[in-house]
Amino acid sequence: MFASISSRFTKPLTAALLAVAVASCATQRREPVPSDYPIHGIDVSRWQGDIDWVTVRRSGVAFAWIKATEGGDHIDPRFLENWYAAGIANVPRGAYHFTYWCRPAVEQVAWFIRNVPVDPDALPPVLDVEWNGHSKTCPRKIPRAAAIAEMKIMLNAMEQHYGKRPVIYTDITFFKDVMQGEFERYPIWVRSIPRYPTPRFDGRRWYFWQYTAKGTIPGIGEPVDRNAFFGTAHMWERFLAGDL
Repeated sequence: MFASISSRFTKPLTAALLAVAVASCATQRREPVPSDYPIHGIDVSRWQGDIDWVTVRRSGVAFAWIKATEGGDHIDPRFLENWYAAGIANVPRGAYHFTYWCRPAVEQVAWFIRNVPVDPDALPPVLDVEWNGHSKTCPRKIPRAAAIAEMKIMLNAMEQHYGKRPVIYTDITFFKDVMQGEFERYPIWVRSIPRYPTPRFDGRRWYFWQYTAKGTIPGIGEPVDRNAFFGTAHMWERFLAGDL
């Protein structure tokens, strides 16, 4: 009798304890989520429309990447407006160039330098590298060696002109096709929606994680990309000072 009672109650209890243990381990091993990181920012272009940068700053946005140029002849029509307004509002901001694989690198970086002011207080310049298969004007995809060579030209020129090591923005496809094992001296900014990026990007250390394209921010009427910085508030201060 006692054996049957023991069996009846201990088996469910053991199963319940096992389930709790498994759930606890799963919680301990869970991948980080954006809210685990204290420093968050945005990236913007003409598509965000009018931006109230003072309100953006008051909302807790710690930084902004602003689209400047594309290819060798296009400038975002709101770039200078956003650049100066963000600066006046004391939002740390940097400019990014969207790479077209139909234009020589020397032309593209010259266009970026022509249009983006040198500001010692700005964030480093960003080289945005992706395949542009959706583009109507430049869906071209070039060999890996050629893409690496073009990137080196632009990155070197940016660093020389602005005095700061550029950040590279990329997505998982371009990373695997071109960047894996390359450009490891550069901070990278990765698009990984909605998954935690480190396992997807071969364990590569990232500095910025673009985790959604549908963020809502006071002062911006349209959906906006949200980004997390990889470190603590102290590390962010070091990054701003050029020490990280």
